[in-house]
Amino acid sequence: MELPASGHEPVLLSEILTWLDPRSGQTFVDCTLGRAGHALAIAQRLSPSGLLIGLDADPRNLQFAADRLKTTASQPPCRTRLFHANFAELADVLEEVGLKQVDAIFADLGISTNQLFDEEYGLSFAAPMALDMRLDPRIRRSAAHLVNNLAEEELADVLYKLADERYSRRIARKIGEARRISPITTTDRLAALVREAVPVKFGPPQRIDPATRTFMALRIAVNQEVENLTGLLEEAPRFLTPGGRLAIVSFHSVEDRLVKQAFRSAEQTGLLTVLTPKPISPSSDEIAANPRSRSAKLRVAAKANGPKVRE
Repeated sequence: MELPASGHEPVLLSEILTWLDPRSGQTFVDCTLGRAGHALAIAQRLSPSGLLIGLDADPRNLQFAADRLKTTASQPPCRTRLFHANFAELADVLEEVGLKQVDAIFADLGISTNQLFDEEYGLSFAAPMALDMRLDPRIRRSAAHLVNNLAEEELADVLYKLADERYSRRIARKIGEARRISPITTTDRLAALVREAVPVKFGPPQRIDPATRTFMALRIAVNQEVENLTGLLEEAPRFLTPGGRLAIVSFHSVEDRLVKQAFRSAEQTGLLTVLTPKPISPSSDEIAANPRSRSAKLRVAAKANGPKVRE
């Protein structure tokens, strides 16, 4: 796959700009700065009087984004404060900046295309790589550690709960048999084992590789993505100004369920107003231009003025 010049193509960009509506002088938080695809477009609308606060767990992408956001010293798109941090650390970041409220908070929960194909991360089975999957160097346990040390039952639960893998027990059993012979340390070996465990289906070719769900589940587990998203969804609303907006782009059912449930719960208590009862998906034109965008779902909510009065 040929990477775009930036290493990643931002998804649902026009829709995000429409729903968040960045304006001159506002303060925005991009919780997943990535390669600055969304941030650059937002920063240009905030103008020099606005402030963009950017977080990313990957210091390599953070540095790339910082360089990309720079323009001539006399005409920056807006003021910026960038942090090597996970979005679960939002409260600490805003305390460091000295802010109690912001106008909008945005998070794109997908991984950057450059991360997927860079051997440094060990995320892909498209080529042999060390089985790592850590996006943040502060994380201690790699995917290889989980694959070689979790009990088979625990491993099966990870695959089923985080990726809805229906053959989770077969896959875990196959991995258990293989690692008793030698540790599983590369992405291609793990993918081959998963393919052997999943029954062959007759008919048209499958749309996705049988190993895809296993790799997704392990990545989510290694980077504690569910725990971190839960933390963000709990914390973010209290940092919004009245009318301020929270927008989340998710890429699989586990994430989207969490966002949907959190928004509904916050709406029931009067904390948020859900602006997108149904998630917004990419247009057919965007999917044609960027096939990896096809599973993206955008949900947006706004901070209410106060809690509902219970009768």
